[in-house]
Amino acid sequence: MFSTLQDRLPKELALAGIADIQAANRFIAQAYLPAHNARFARPAALEDSAFVAADPQQLAQILCVEEERVVARDNTVAFARMRLQLPHSPIRHHFVKATVRIRHYPDGTLAIFHGPRRIARYMPDGATIPETALLGKPREPLRRKTEADK
Repeated sequence: MFSTLQDRLPKELALAGIADIQAANRFIAQAYLPAHNARFARPAALEDSAFVAADPQQLAQILCVEEERVVARDNTVAFARMRLQLPHSPIRHHFVKATVRIRHYPDGTLAIFHGPRRIARYMPDGATIPETALLGKPREPLRRKTEADK
């Protein structure tokens, strides 16, 4: 499209004797685009939509703000004027001086990760979300519908 629009369109406007923006917009909408689309448009190979539903959990992971912190000597992490107490963990006795990542999700909740493991979750006010509240029914992975599914 760059060569078509950057090279051909100015020549078409000059041939039509167009010198102002309003006339150029009318020419493009009424004459140029219909002729261009008639010449270059092709029907879609498949009638189905190419868009698939986004997984809200994956979107939350993508759209979160992630920051690194070092755990203090009292096993807490400072974030947004709050002190987040790390709970007891089967991974380690404590996380003092460990570098952790804090993820701030679009819904306001927070999560602290040590490496690939989530070690704690918090409400926007800093209250701990118990791990039992995080457990739920496992979800099926999203996949595209095939002809057999229809």
